[in-house]
Amino acid sequence: MNKFDLKNKSAVITGGAQGFGLDIAKKFLEFGAKVRIWDIDSKELNEAKKKINNPNLDFDVVDVSDYQNVNNTVNKISKNSKIDILINNAGITGPTAELWNYNIEDWKKVLDINLQGTFYCCKAIAPIMIKNNYGRIVNIASVSGKDGNANASAYSSAKAGVIGLTKSLGKELAEYNIAVNAVTPAGAKTRILDQMSKEHVQRMLSKVPRGRFLELDELSSLVCWLSSEENSFSTAAVFDISGGRSTY
Repeated sequence: MNKFDLKNKSAVITGGAQGFGLDIAKKFLEFGAKVRIWDIDSKELNEAKKKINNPNLDFDVVDVSDYQNVNNTVNKISKNSKIDILINNAGITGPTAELWNYNIEDWKKVLDINLQGTFYCCKAIAPIMIKNNYGRIVNIASVSGKDGNANASAYSSAKAGVIGLTKSLGKELAEYNIAVNAVTPAGAKTRILDQMSKEHVQRMLSKVPRGRFLELDELSSLVCWLSSEENSFSTAAVFDISGGRSTY
């Protein structure tokens, strides 16, 4: 496994109490970063605290779909710490249904967390990075945002929006030594799959030429490189990690 130098770097990881976010947090700590995990689920945060005993790890209960909550938390952190790295990982899939049968409140919730949440976190933290003339932002999008998944129009639309946001923000922040990139993973065996029907999960897997789900450490290794100083040029880009499903 490659080693990345994240010493003296401070990171915020949203939706970090389990799945992709927790695995990324573990690797960041291993490579020397200070990490704050944000999650709306206080029970999952408590479980994460039991799994990781590290003085460089802090936790905040944050609802990323609430801008005031996000901004207040950022203001609290910035009084005593910088924020060098932001990983926008918080997300939900929502129910699986045809668009014409999709519940409007469910649609709004999926977009509020996946897309609005990413926007809110970037909006609150980007000025801090600009002031420090350094930053790395990695947005966890999805292959669904590139290809679209039937019966997942809200999730696909939200993740497509995250990809568009990444491309725009990456161009806006390039002059400040801030890299903004997105990754588009295929399905992985995380709790998010529990929100989908078994038929939908099998349909997703059947589209992956590798014939298996993504492993957590495969994604977190890519995110570590994108979050490090070694990524000194790539920005406003989308990095595919779909096992061959998407090739653009």
